[in-house]
Amino acid sequence: YGSSKAAVFHMTRIAAKDLAPYNIRVNSVSPAFIGPGFMWGRQIELQAKANSVYYDKDPNVVKDQMINATPLKRYGSVDEVIGPVAFLLSDDA
Repeated sequence: YGSSKAAVFHMTRIAAKDLAPYNIRVNSVSPAFIGPGFMWGRQIELQAKANSVYYDKDPNVVKDQMINATPLKRYGSVDEVIGPVAFLLSDDA
């Protein structure tokens, strides 16, 4: 997970530098856990089944572990992602 996030961040920086001379902006949005919903529940289910050293086998415990791993101690919402994405797609960015 961390490697994938870092790769997206790094690819964004490289593309931004390469395309800046052509007046092309490159941005990425990389939210953490988004919920509630199907994907949130699925993440919890898969983490509980993964036999990970980081997460418990009980989905209820996994949910708390995942939430407590975030700085704000909560999952994000789709509405929190829409605004920044809309801004980055606009000419105001």
